Amino acid sequence: MQAQGLGRLDAQRVLLHALEREPNDRAWLLTHDSDPVSESSLEHLRCLTSRHGHGEPMAYLTGRQEFFGLDLRVDARVLVPRPDTETLVEWALEVLPDRAKVLDLGTGSGAIALALKHVRPDAQIAAVDLSHDALLVARANAQRLKIDVTFRQGCWLEGVQDTLDAIVSNPPYVAQQDPHLAELTHEPASALTSGEDGLCDIRTIIVQSRTRLKHSGWLLLEHGYDQAERVRSLLIESGFVEVQSRLDLAGVERCSGGKMP
Repeated sequence: MQAQGLGRLDAQRVLLHALEREPNDRAWLLTHDSDPVSESSLEHLRCLTSRHGHGEPMAYLTGRQEFFGLDLRVDARVLVPRPDTETLVEWALEVLPDRAKVLDLGTGSGAIALALKHVRPDAQIAAVDLSHDALLVARANAQRLKIDVTFRQGCWLEGVQDTLDAIVSNPPYVAQQDPHLAELTHEPASALTSGEDGLCDIRTIIVQSRTRLKHSGWLLLEHGYDQAERVRSLLIESGFVEVQSRLDLAGVERCSGGKMP
């Protein structure tokens, strides 16, 4: 039995999912390669491979995505967490003080907030998203993983009263006419695009963060592969200091941030 059009590892993941096995149970496939397969499992496999053929992300096919060592459940209500976003988590962990108060803006699946709380249980982590559907996914992940994060619906920092040690965000940053959007049609557009240059939401977050960060508090932002210089300029113009960028796994400036003076 083969999953057509998939690489070896992805084909194994799809097969395991169709057979209702755990995603890391590849050894089981090798020892049961001649077992008969039910018609329902075959039909499930055909459906999954068809969806893959139409460009649907692997994480949506299996409903799972690993992020910072956490097994998250994801679907088309949220963006698929990318490994590059772990750069943002690692940076935040470097700068958080003891018992830090942190806000994750545009949390989606809850990936960033849950990863931070998992590593730093002493921190008080809250997360905001405008999408009610996304918050359902994030809360379900928190409950299943038994990680205590506070989630609420809202538009960026509107209504936030706390004074924070850090604000972290992977906001929409793709320009509305970016040709790469053609490859992302299965993910929610509201979590991808942000105005003509992709920086509308980042501008809003930078301005709003000034009134909510403690002195020496950090604002850390993920952005597009070619936006680092512009994001640094926006941070400097808004009075942030120690402004800098961090490289992702491919050596691209993927995150930029600064500290309140």
